[in-house]
Amino acid sequence: MCEDCGCSLAPSKPAKRLVLDNLKLNPQLNDSKTLQVIHQILDKNNQEAAHNRAHFDKAGVLALNLMSSPGSGKTSLLEAIADLPTRRLRFGVIEGDLETNRDAERIQAKGIVAHQIQTGTACHLDAFMVHKGLHAMPLDQLDVCFIENVGNLVCPASYDVGSHLNVVLLSVPEGDDKVDKYPVMFQKADLVLITKLDLLAHFDFDLDAVKAAARRVKPNVDILTLSTRDASSIERVVEWIEFKRKMRH
Repeated sequence: MCEDCGCSLAPSKPAKRLVLDNLKLNPQLNDSKTLQVIHQILDKNNQEAAHNRAHFDKAGVLALNLMSSPGSGKTSLLEAIADLPTRRLRFGVIEGDLETNRDAERIQAKGIVAHQIQTGTACHLDAFMVHKGLHAMPLDQLDVCFIENVGNLVCPASYDVGSHLNVVLLSVPEGDDKVDKYPVMFQKADLVLITKLDLLAHFDFDLDAVKAAARRVKPNVDILTLSTRDASSIERVVEWIEFKRKMRH
């Protein structure tokens, strides 16, 4: 599914320690005509993303793009925010999955407005998909709009969806090598959330090493740890969001 979305393009500014010598790109991307088409697609996507941001800005809504591998806890985080005793954030969710409405239904069950986007075979959301979901959101009634991207640590990093900030989740069971393996994703992060911290004692996961790796990739990135069983850690995430929203105003 990645051969025509541009995901296989080599980054224009490789991350440090990322070896690109002898890199063999997908043969379908080796001719100049194909590359030109892909760049045109990305340019059109970026224009639509800017249009999305203008919508959010006009409504005074902070848009956050949640990215991670499947099962890292994106939907669980949103449910936990909705379950806080004092719901300070008025938020809605644009959900992205290949199939089913399950995540949107989970959010709606908490009394939160949610719109499901089924991408079919697409391995990420793009700005055009998000634009459709954006019009299903009552922006005049929201403070924050979460865009829950398709579970994937590669392709979503290549597409601007029109968010203001990117949040990348990494769960303890995934292992502590993911930042080094997927540096492009973590380069795009404004906040790295290390999730499922309550499982730390059961896995060989070096928390300090993960934080150090994230700051090698992006020195100024914010990092928080959380467990959905610990309301105080969810509160810290909400405080970060509120601070970023105030900064934009």
